Amino acid sequence: MQEKRIHQIFVVSVLAKGAHALIEIAGGIALYLLGAETIAQWLRPHEWAARHFQPAAQHFYAFYLLIHGLIKAVLVFFLLRERLWAYPASIAVFALFIAYQLYRYSFTHDIGLIALSIFDLFVIALAVHEYRLLRKHLPTH
Repeated sequence: MQEKRIHQIFVVSVLAKGAHALIEIAGGIALYLLGAETIAQWLRPHEWAARHFQPAAQHFYAFYLLIHGLIKAVLVFFLLRERLWAYPASIAVFALFIAYQLYRYSFTHDIGLIALSIFDLFVIALAVHEYRLLRKHLPTH
């Protein structure tokens, strides 16, 4: 596949990560603003955890979405500006996200977590490729 085409796929993939980051940030803000009642509506009210941990769940998920989204947004911003440090940082962070998503999958069996992990793995592979190309074209001292 041509390098230009691989780069285009990389840019589109990173933009998709950026869009997902913005959705997570908006979701985190919405959870903070809407309160624990929103969480209660999403969980079945007869479950013990829903009754006892609604406020904690609200704050955890709001914090998680905000931090997760902000981290991805910052990495996407610097990847699109081809900052060399952003490539290894993104690879490490996305690998950690994959590990957490697979951990969560072991409890929820939510296929969406698998799909997100596969997409993250795809972006990591593209980031490795782009990083190697950028380093190869750096001027030597």
